[in-house]
Amino acid sequence: MTDSTLSPLAHTHITFIGGGNMGRALIGGLLASGLQAKQMTVVEPFAATAEKLKSDFSLAVVHSIDQLQFDSTLEQVVVMAVKPQDFKQVALSLAPHLKAIAAERLLIISIAAGIRLSSMTSWLGHSRCVRAMPNTPALIGMGITGLCADASVDAQARSRAAALCNAVGQSIWVGDENLIDAVTALSGSGPAYVFAFLEALQSGGEKLGLDPASARALAYATLQGAAQLAVNSAESAGSLREKVTSKGGTTAAALAVLKEADWQGILEAALAAAAKRGKAMGDELAQ
Repeated sequence: MTDSTLSPLAHTHITFIGGGNMGRALIGGLLASGLQAKQMTVVEPFAATAEKLKSDFSLAVVHSIDQLQFDSTLEQVVVMAVKPQDFKQVALSLAPHLKAIAAERLLIISIAAGIRLSSMTSWLGHSRCVRAMPNTPALIGMGITGLCADASVDAQARSRAAALCNAVGQSIWVGDENLIDAVTALSGSGPAYVFAFLEALQSGGEKLGLDPASARALAYATLQGAAQLAVNSAESAGSLREKVTSKGGTTAAALAVLKEADWQGILEAALAAAAKRGKAMGDELAQ
């Protein structure tokens, strides 16, 4: 991230409620991007995790929400990086402490799957909330995050939210919160589909006689190379596919099998199932 990209966070203090894998990824990305450790505080109740955060990042870590102290002269971003099932209880505990911050100086970002903006604003007693859906490639700085904000979140606050998420990759905004379920299905759960594809590709190579190490190397490099080719091309994925597919050739034979099995329909049904489950989780967690 460039300094200009990070600038929306230059005079901001960020408090992470939870220092697990995704919180840790964001902290590392922000530090690598130029944010200072003194600009961050983490609430992490598990001693081993807290000590590792301290030793790895040299930042302030407290063990409970009651130990938090907010500087009312700074812009404040609070990142809710807790498990969805713990969100309500944590939010209700945090809410009284947020009253010390002027509403216009406080932005809350949730990376907890399934927690809706209406639930966030109700439990936290604050309307300037952003719902974020990152994915696991954020752990290596190659994530993508879908963002949706409450109507009260202005352009400046949106810039802060995007800058934070862009520290571990890139982000996109969706105007309708219902589309976050689609984001979850496509990119949030998407890495698992890719891993499943890699498993199948490697297994297929092994069944054709390749040793496991060779099948793995060929499968992984092929996926990585094809993805980069698509990213760097102005052509659609369909057009690139057609260019690789000679009539009557080996690729055409393979694609015919996939088409007969309705490969695309299966994947679309999988995404629909994930989105449906995301909506159901939102209903369950809102209780």
